Amino acid sequence: MNPPFRPAPGPAVRDLASRIRRLPPSCGPVRLVGVDGHAGSGKTTFAEQLAVALGGAPVLRLDDIATHDELFGWTGRLLDQVIEPLAHGRAAHYAPYDWRARHFGPPRPLPPAPVVLVEGVGAGRRALRPHLALLLWMEVPREEAWARGRSRDGEEQREFWDGWVPAERRHFADDPSRPFADLLVRQREKGYEVTPGPVGPDQPLTHGDGPPAVC
Repeated sequence: MNPPFRPAPGPAVRDLASRIRRLPPSCGPVRLVGVDGHAGSGKTTFAEQLAVALGGAPVLRLDDIATHDELFGWTGRLLDQVIEPLAHGRAAHYAPYDWRARHFGPPRPLPPAPVVLVEGVGAGRRALRPHLALLLWMEVPREEAWARGRSRDGEEQREFWDGWVPAERRHFADDPSRPFADLLVRQREKGYEVTPGPVGPDQPLTHGDGPPAVC
């Protein structure tokens, strides 16, 4: 069976990767980059392309850290299993959650690579921001993102989405990420557009970069 087709990263994603490499480490030797946004906003696909542009950077998916009982109550587990060892230059080991079997699987290693992407709803929460070199926000309105997610997951996951939407509303009401984003990422008909976020102009990353980069 052939692997699914993945388009090569375009100029905007390659440019972003180059800029990320120039950032100072933020978590021990690691440049930790958060990719946040509403569920269904395209975080996973974008993180995959950015990882490729970064030469195969590891991607930590917060879906592996969250559980049915802790949709957003996973901060302590992430800090203990991932952030603490990376901050000391050690490989992290986290137990990914199996959403079908409803239990954690065997530990999975996460090396202290030069860049590690953290992708998922809540990647820019206040407890993680001090450890991030950069916070990216997928700029998709929440209702549009949720509609995409429901369509993607189908009727089988309708009950899950009925519980997820109010939980996500509560999370971002209490702990918003977008106001702290360095850069906003918009998906276009072809590729992506990357523009400064609410805190972008104050960050060296965006100074003197000219007009938005478009893939």
